[in-house]
Amino acid sequence: MNPSSARTSVGSVMKRDVLAVDAGWSLEELARFLLDRRISGAPVVSADGEPVGVVSLTDVARFRAAPEQQAERRDVHEYYLHTLEGQVAAEEAPGFHLDEASGVTVEEIMTPMVFEVAEDATLSEAADIMVKGRIHRLFVTRENRICGVVSALDLLDALRQD
Repeated sequence: MNPSSARTSVGSVMKRDVLAVDAGWSLEELARFLLDRRISGAPVVSADGEPVGVVSLTDVARFRAAPEQQAERRDVHEYYLHTLEGQVAAEEAPGFHLDEASGVTVEEIMTPMVFEVAEDATLSEAADIMVKGRIHRLFVTRENRICGVVSALDLLDALRQD
C-alpha cells in the first residue's frame, strides 16, 4: 500500500450497516431474520452485545441435515471467505422452515470465531490480518462492539482511489 493508504483508518472505508443476531435466538428466529432481510449470514453477539461468532443459513441447513455432526464443525466460517454479500432468493425461503420447539439456539450452531479489527486501525493493519488469516472480511469493532465490516474489496477500492 502507498503511504497515504497506510495511514487511512478502517473506519473511513468500512460499511456501517451490519446486522447482527443474538446468540440466544432459536433457529426459527435466526432463519426468519436472515430470510426477511435476504442475507445469507451475520455476526453473532452475546447478550452484552459483544461479538462471539458468525452464523449463516448454511449452518441451519447443515444442522437440519446432520445435527449430531454440528459440534465437530469449527473451521473458518464461509462468511469470512467470500467477498460478496450473499443474498437469498425468495424461492429458497420455504426450505428453511424449522420447528420452534427444537430448543436449539444460534450459539449451538455458530462458528465461535471472530476476525476483527479496531475502527482506528490502518488499512495496512487490516490487510495484514486478512492475509495472515487467509480471509476476505473483518468485523470492525469499537469498545468491543461491532460497528462495521470491511472486506478485501473495500481495501482495494480505497487503494485504487488514492
